[in-house]
Amino acid sequence: MKTKSMLSESEVSLILAAAKQCANDNKWAVTIAVCDDGGHMLGLLRLDGAPPVSAHIAPAKAHTSALGRRESKSYEDVINNGRTSFLSVPTIQGMLEGGLPIVVDGQVVGAVGVSGVKSTEDTQIASAGIAALGIR
Repeated sequence: MKTKSMLSESEVSLILAAAKQCANDNKWAVTIAVCDDGGHMLGLLRLDGAPPVSAHIAPAKAHTSALGRRESKSYEDVINNGRTSFLSVPTIQGMLEGGLPIVVDGQVVGAVGVSGVKSTEDTQIASAGIAALGIR
């Protein structure tokens, strides 16, 4: 029998607050999503001015990162490098940069997805959220 860590409500709130602070410090209007290791939503925050579509894209990025156990950017890279058939992968829709896994003791316990600004900036915000946990 294995034991694994899980995100608590307080940790999800901490991630969202830190990511929001990073976005606000840079005057970026984004949506921030946090999910568990199965891609199920634990928290969503759409900042004032964030595009409505970002409320769909951020959770998709988090879901993709959690299920794939890697950054969502890796899928974007595969597709951009010519493997367009990868677009047919079932249940994975957020194959864009901006989704990062949350790794504790070598196990993915969830992911953060951000959408609304440049992909590298989305990643910066997601990283700030995860960094607040003090694990990465």
